[in-house]
Amino acid sequence: MNTHTPASIDADPSLPLIRITRDFAATPAQLLRAHVDPELFARWVGPDGMDTRIVAWDARNGGEWRYVAGRDGEEYGFRGCFHTISDDVIVQTFTFEGMPDDVSLETLRFEDLGDGRTRLHAQSLVDSFEGRDAWLASGMEVGVDQGYAKLDDLLAEGEV
Repeated sequence: MNTHTPASIDADPSLPLIRITRDFAATPAQLLRAHVDPELFARWVGPDGMDTRIVAWDARNGGEWRYVAGRDGEEYGFRGCFHTISDDVIVQTFTFEGMPDDVSLETLRFEDLGDGRTRLHAQSLVDSFEGRDAWLASGMEVGVDQGYAKLDDLLAEGEV
């Protein structure tokens, strides 16, 4: 296991937007693959101890996705649509099925830093400041940091 860097998670003061920034020892192509390959995605997404089951996954422009994460008999469903997938950008919607009226628009951009390093710039635009603040208060940083630490390990092990 390598030393893991926590993600920077910031709330925009003027928009209901969350920005996440994190560097990885990976190429943009590796990070893209980790986000669009369902088997890889299921291995790293979310907090430790959660099992992720992919229900639907059509990683193409206009494709849909759905997965269920579970632990100790509790299950949580997530779904959305891939709007754009290119070499360095993913644009998708994201909905937690427990709050089906709250849909965020997510943009992930992979910035090549050279020397096999990439900076992930992710942003989630939600429909209200209350919704944004609820996401931030939910403990999302634990799932983000633990998930990205698992992704670091998969990258270090040559799995991606």
